[in-house]
Amino acid sequence: MKRMKRELTSVQMIGLGFLFSILAGTLLLMLPVSQAEGQKVPAVDALFTAATSVCVTGLVTVTTAQAWSFFGKCVILFLIQLGGLGVVTFTTILLLVVGKRVTLKERLLLQDAYNLDTLNGLVPLTKRILKYTLILEGIGAAGYAVVFIPRHGLWLGITGAVFNSVSAFCNAGMDILGTDSLIPYRDHLPVNLITMALIIMGGLGFPVWWDLMGTAGRIRKENRERLYRRKLSRILPEFFGKLELHSRLVLVLTAAFIFSGMALTLLLEWNNPATIGKLSLPQKMLASLFQSVTTRTAGFLTIPQENFRDASAVVYLILMFIGGSPCGTAGGVKTVTVYMMARAALSTVRGRNQVEVFQRRIDESYIKKGMAVVLFSMIGLFLSVLSLSMAVDADFLDVLYECTSAIATVGLSRNLTGSLNLAGKLIIILTMYAGRIGPITLALFFNSDRRKKHQVSFPQGKIYIG
Repeated sequence: MKRMKRELTSVQMIGLGFLFSILAGTLLLMLPVSQAEGQKVPAVDALFTAATSVCVTGLVTVTTAQAWSFFGKCVILFLIQLGGLGVVTFTTILLLVVGKRVTLKERLLLQDAYNLDTLNGLVPLTKRILKYTLILEGIGAAGYAVVFIPRHGLWLGITGAVFNSVSAFCNAGMDILGTDSLIPYRDHLPVNLITMALIIMGGLGFPVWWDLMGTAGRIRKENRERLYRRKLSRILPEFFGKLELHSRLVLVLTAAFIFSGMALTLLLEWNNPATIGKLSLPQKMLASLFQSVTTRTAGFLTIPQENFRDASAVVYLILMFIGGSPCGTAGGVKTVTVYMMARAALSTVRGRNQVEVFQRRIDESYIKKGMAVVLFSMIGLFLSVLSLSMAVDADFLDVLYECTSAIATVGLSRNLTGSLNLAGKLIIILTMYAGRIGPITLALFFNSDRRKKHQVSFPQGKIYIG
């Protein structure tokens, strides 16, 4: 009996929180009031839509703009916001709103959700996350509205602006403007810039925000009298040098992946008339930059993905799998994780006994955790690709693209999602869920005794590598 009453671990509660949100969203979307007039959305498509919303993926089997009523779209928007902030964060916010005390259990859940080392200041941190999320989404919505209202009218212009802003910041990639995502805005500079800014801000991670704002505040106080007389070329190195190691790493890696993806798109698609071949140079650069940004878990598109050459698709598979940065709204195995694995391998080749970044030593525990994340992600991707290949008759690259997009919660497809059969839809749903809560979290989900660490020390053994 005591065994039955044991408490769930925080890992299990986070996983169950996402699962419960998906099931609750499915039930709401199955209501007649959620579906557009004349539409009867099958239960599996309601489940798929709820899953892709909570998992902030963006793959859809039915067109969001046409299949759902205003109430249904509000449900989807709520699920996207819930998934973007995280179930634990959202629940904590609700507790604060209704005036309930945040207990130690909720604080421990927040600690696990943000991957932090301390319980201090978690509730204020949650309030700050909500505050700045709403501010950024509000600014994005205002910018969108200026463009959308003249084109789509007052009602759709406003609702579409709000929906797109939340969807972009949460890296969901869903919209209610039509059936072509942002393809009609391929050459529209303001829409592209707003969308990319929201995607990047959501993908940087909340800890980077606080570090950027805190460092800027400290420098302003320290240099109040001479700040405006100094050159920008001197301020920026000082600013960058005072950031935390994680923030510096995230900013450098984010810029590196975005611009390398843009350069490779220009190189590989320059003469492809189906993508950017017929565009002017500024248009090519804008479309390539947007493609590079959106593949890092956003899901919006200005060019149909099936039109890209196979070589470009391989580049995007890598970008999707890597994803954004930790503790944000983006998916994937994360930029920092991949970089740590590369640095660890390089250190081994060079014969060094530790991993160094910006003259700082990285603890071995982070390397081990990164290895686990990448390994479980690759296993999950392999199982998903194998299952979907057996379930549907489709080109292998399209299947691989679909599964990578799902497990990295990206939302881009080579026009395969809409043609999935029942088995294919269920496979992608499971893949999105596993990708959202994290492969390593999923692997630990059923291990309720992980607090009991394995302390036995065995004699050293010898093996051969390579």
